Amino acid sequence: MGDLERLPVGIVGASGYGGVQLVRLLMDHPSVEVVYLGGDSSAGKQFSDLYPHLGHCVNLTIEPIDLDLIASRCQVVFLSLPNGLAYQMAPTLLSKGCKVIDLSADYRFWNPETYKAWYGGERNDPETAALAVYGLPELYRDRIKEAQLIGCPGCYVTTSLLGLAPLLKQGLIVPDTAIIDGKSGASGAGRTAKTNLLLAEADNSISPYGVTRHRHTPEIEQICSDLAGHEVTVQFTPHLVPMVRGLLATIYATLRDPGLVREDLVTIYTAFYRSSPFVRILPSGTYPQTKWACGTNLCFISIEVDPRTGRVIVMSATDNLIKGQAGQAIQCLNLMMGWQETLGLPVVSFYP
Repeated sequence: MGDLERLPVGIVGASGYGGVQLVRLLMDHPSVEVVYLGGDSSAGKQFSDLYPHLGHCVNLTIEPIDLDLIASRCQVVFLSLPNGLAYQMAPTLLSKGCKVIDLSADYRFWNPETYKAWYGGERNDPETAALAVYGLPELYRDRIKEAQLIGCPGCYVTTSLLGLAPLLKQGLIVPDTAIIDGKSGASGAGRTAKTNLLLAEADNSISPYGVTRHRHTPEIEQICSDLAGHEVTVQFTPHLVPMVRGLLATIYATLRDPGLVREDLVTIYTAFYRSSPFVRILPSGTYPQTKWACGTNLCFISIEVDPRTGRVIVMSATDNLIKGQAGQAIQCLNLMMGWQETLGLPVVSFYP
C-alpha cells in the first residue's frame, strides 16, 4: 500500500494503556491510518484530552461504540476492552467483513468451558469462537496469516511461553515440573485507580498476587499442552514490581537429560527462533533486563543449566504493553495483511 492507500483501522477501547500504545505505534506504521477511536465512557472527548502529549499528532475524537459505523469505516478493528465485551461485538464486525484483533481474554481459549470457569459470563458465540486463532506469531504464524479473528495472548503468557516453547516442543523437560515466577510493572493492571497501585502502597515493595488462581494460568497451560502433545500443568505466580512497564519471567524445570549443558540449549533456542525477528537469544552468561525491552516489541531470552539440581532456568523479558499487548497485536496485523512482520514496530529501546 502506498501513502494514498493506507489500511483504515479502528480501536475500540482507545482510552486505556493498551489503546494508547496502539495509537502511538500505529501513528508510525507506514501502511495504516487510524480512522476511528471508540469508547462509551470517554465518548465526545478529544483523544488529546486524555493524552495531551499526543495532541500535536493525534487529532481524533473518541466516538460512541457503533458497530455499523465502525464496519463502514474500518477494514480491521482492534478491541482493547475489559474481558467479556469483545465477544458481544466480534460476531457482528466479522459478519460485516472486518478483520478483528482482540486484546482481551475473550478469544484466547479453545475450550469455551475454560473461559467460563475463569472469567464467567454466558456466551452465545460458539461459531465465532471456533474461528479465533491464538495470536502468538512465534508459535502460530501460519495460522495467523489466514485468520479473520485473533485472540492475542496475555503479557505474562507471551513472556512465559516464549521462554518455555522450545523446551516443550523438543521434549527436553519433565513438563509438569515447570515453575514460572513472573514480575510485572504496574501498567499491567491498566489505568483504573486501585489502592494497591498507589505510589505510597507499591513503591519500595514487591508483592505476589493471584497465587494459584491467576487467570493467565489456564492460558499458559493450554499452549504448553499443545506444544507438548499432552496435558501439562504449570505452577505460575505473578508479582507486582514498583516500576511502570516491563515484565520478567524466570522459569524453572527439570531436564529429561541432565547431561545437557547451557551451550546445547542456546543452540536449540537459536534454531527454534531463527525465523522470529523479535526474539533475541542472549549469549551464554548474559541475563536480560526489562529495561532492554522497554519501548520495543522484543523478547530477550537467556538460558542457564544448574548441573547440581538437573534444572534449566530460562529468563525471559518483554515490555508488557508492547510485545505483551499492543505491539503483538500489530505484529499479528502485519501477518494477516501479508506485510513484513516487523513493519512499524520498534526494536531499539531508549537506554538507560
